[in-house]
Amino acid sequence: MDSGGSVLLASSSTAAEQIGGGGVGGMRKNPTMICAPIMADSVDKMIVYLDKAKATGADLAEIRLDSLKSFNPDEDLQILTTRSPLPTLFTYRPIWEGGQYEGDETSRLDALRLAMELGADYIDVELQVARQFNDSIRGRKPAKCKVIVSSHNYQSTASVEELGNLVAKIQAAGADIVKIATTASDIADVARVFQITVHSQVPIIAMVMGERGLISRVLCAKFGGYLTFGTLESGIVSAPGQPTIKDLLDLYNFRLIGPDTKVYGIIGKPVGHSKSPTLYNEAFKSVGFNGVYMHLLVDDIANFFQTFSSTDFAGFSCTIPHKEAALKCCDEVDPVAKSIGAVNCIIRRQSDGKLFGYNTDYVGAISAIEEGLQGSQNKIGVTVSPLAGKLFVVIGAGGAGKALAYGAKEKGARVVIANRTYERAKELADIVGGDAISLADLDNFHPEDGMILANTTSIGMQPKVDETPVAKPALRYYSLVFDAVYTPKVTRLLREAEESGAITVSGLEMFIGQAYEQFERFTGLPAPKELFRKIMCK
Repeated sequence: MDSGGSVLLASSSTAAEQIGGGGVGGMRKNPTMICAPIMADSVDKMIVYLDKAKATGADLAEIRLDSLKSFNPDEDLQILTTRSPLPTLFTYRPIWEGGQYEGDETSRLDALRLAMELGADYIDVELQVARQFNDSIRGRKPAKCKVIVSSHNYQSTASVEELGNLVAKIQAAGADIVKIATTASDIADVARVFQITVHSQVPIIAMVMGERGLISRVLCAKFGGYLTFGTLESGIVSAPGQPTIKDLLDLYNFRLIGPDTKVYGIIGKPVGHSKSPTLYNEAFKSVGFNGVYMHLLVDDIANFFQTFSSTDFAGFSCTIPHKEAALKCCDEVDPVAKSIGAVNCIIRRQSDGKLFGYNTDYVGAISAIEEGLQGSQNKIGVTVSPLAGKLFVVIGAGGAGKALAYGAKEKGARVVIANRTYERAKELADIVGGDAISLADLDNFHPEDGMILANTTSIGMQPKVDETPVAKPALRYYSLVFDAVYTPKVTRLLREAEESGAITVSGLEMFIGQAYEQFERFTGLPAPKELFRKIMCK
């Protein structure tokens, strides 16, 4: 298969055979270790970090000798090997392989040999010098020490065939453990590395660097990877895209991932801000559901579904900008989602792998807006929606905008669409039977008092928290303002709306409402609603 084709990943049973079956000790469902990269400019700091890595839950530590400002091999390696509370992996990465060491090769390889003699559990040697290194230690390698032979590609990810050849080459160079690290230009690249991992006949560490490669660092536990890397602190990484040990253990429930764990995730661009993984992974764990939920930074959604076509990839939430394109990828679409023209929830049927699309956005948002209005009116026993007859202004004509416009119209509201591109606003307005204006005209649009405003764009979302789609003076004409953005929880739009006397409804309410339904579609179990609210209001 070349680098552009589709990949059908090995089934869970194949992965189970590769891993060697079953859990390891109690709740642990995989033998994949968490390795903490230890980078510091002094040995004393390294010792502190090693203790911290042990306390945080790492299984072993990668001691990056190339990060030391001054290094005395005889003294320092003795200290590091004897005082480390964790098994040790020594790496002395040269600049030509992405590290910091600029000295001569003989001294570098001598230091790695000495670490081995002093009791290192693992040594990492680059493919380029592996034969030379192994020739120099022939017959003198301690039984407990394993040699990892590594290859890093900081530009791209090769085809499956090329990766297979690379693994064979690394094996032939005398590796006890194969390590390949590639770079993702698209999330589909990761599937090729999974395919290599699951079919490897030797212990393998296979990572895809960068944000698009995050799933390689978590799901290696499912597909049989030897270890993954987790950092002590966010941002202090030895390679791009590394999660923290805390996230691996607490956010992704890494120890509970096994060969038969189903994969779920949120498809978006950007997507790293989403709290969905926190919500669903904690909920999965609370009800004992065998699933893991990931951030999925996707550029081309059709290519994503074509590539990750295994039933192991069982369900997806869908956010900006893919909600409309996602609908076209589905084999079947719920009639309501079809009317809206966008989906935010996709389920892969386990019997035949077909994709089913739904839209849960409008339910969560409209319910939250109705509750906000009812709270202000305090009317008991009212069956007509408080939206009936109201002028409902929707900012944005994308997937979420369509959902809100459709939902408001269903409740009897008069709908106006405001969008940067007037043509798109007009197109949606014609579909739902409403009116259209350009976003630039919204500040001066106030045909009546007591209108409803719903922002469905990403304006005001982190990191651009100072932005707002509407000038503050215009907000006095609205009785309620809703913002689909929920990071931050209180956007500039909501803050200024409250100051102008409007009821405000946070995107958090929409998020929680639509999440209930998605959870139930993912798991077939009732949503733990109290837990959802508790998690999201932390």
